[in-house]
Amino acid sequence: MFSWLKKVNSARWPRCAALVAAAGSSSRMGGINKLLEPLEGVPVLIRTLTALQMAQRVEEIIVATREEDLVEISRLCRDYGITKCTKVVRGGESRVHSVLLAALEAGEDMDLLAVQDGARPLVTPELIDRTIAAAAKCGAAAPAVPVKDTIKSVGPGEYRDADAGPLCFAGGTDSPRSSTGALLKAALQNALEHQLPITDDCSAVEQLGKAVLLVEGDEENLKITTPIDLVLAAAILKDREERT
Repeated sequence: MFSWLKKVNSARWPRCAALVAAAGSSSRMGGINKLLEPLEGVPVLIRTLTALQMAQRVEEIIVATREEDLVEISRLCRDYGITKCTKVVRGGESRVHSVLLAALEAGEDMDLLAVQDGARPLVTPELIDRTIAAAAKCGAAAPAVPVKDTIKSVGPGEYRDADAGPLCFAGGTDSPRSSTGALLKAALQNALEHQLPITDDCSAVEQLGKAVLLVEGDEENLKITTPIDLVLAAAILKDREERT
């Protein structure tokens, strides 16, 4: 009996905590907090958290936000039934710092950590689960979509098409980004200690010499940055409803 239980425990799927970066200043939103803005009647952040709530591979959710939003976001999680959210913590002075603070609050039994931008309300549970599954196999993974536009290389006295083969948007332009807990914490601490000029956790992981596997992303997984993005997101949501 005990040997059977041991096999079951060893075969369990790695437990994953989602770390939600929600401490930004929303500087390009004209003075409003984009995460609390309604998107088809539901706050942007809640739509993001709902996808994480529905994802099968996510065991717990930790939100890092601005100090003035701690109470409001905690209330919204209760009101909308985000039961996986175990903690809402104060973010740091930078995005990297905020993610690290959230990572340090994750349960000790969490094998993987998935970093999710709070301002990506169109992320799907399927994309979240697919990225976490890839990270469980290789250590670190992030979703990416192919670049359709022509990319120009600009340098002193030159302006030409980039010659880099197939290009993808990844890292800071798509999430969630998942990795083992130890790897992510080490990467973020290294970035902070050495003041590395990085904007996302994928770059931090790569600074340690670790490869990040790219998985198929979703073109609809846009980030709310300016007011026009709310209009685009609402149109995508309506289109999704019509397709189902």
